[in-house]
Amino acid sequence: MLFFENKGTFNQHMTKMPLSNRSSTKYVNMAACVSENDSDKKLEFFLKVPFPSEREAAIALQSLSPDPEPRKGGITKNLDVTGHTLSVRWTADEARILRVSVSSFLDHLSLVMETLDAFGPPVSQ
Repeated sequence: MLFFENKGTFNQHMTKMPLSNRSSTKYVNMAACVSENDSDKKLEFFLKVPFPSEREAAIALQSLSPDPEPRKGGITKNLDVTGHTLSVRWTADEARILRVSVSSFLDHLSLVMETLDAFGPPVSQ
């Protein structure tokens, strides 16, 4: 689990996350940062997750995109794929809401990665 403390400055964190419990030799590098937007005092969190291929990044995007934020306000989440990297950007009014959303997303991301690992590389379309 990642924890971030925001004091109005830009913080950047790098970590390695196991791709699955069964395959401890496969890791994905994750880069994340959190910052406070001075113009409207919103918190922002950015996450970039590289995948082995563009197809796997697209599959992850398709699997994770259908989950809208449960709250009607206070937080937004935008997902995008560039090449083989999945990028996610959150903007929130409160740190607690941001933490819950990011934590839930990481749980879902872990499940997607375990599924990709269990079934092997995707077949070309």
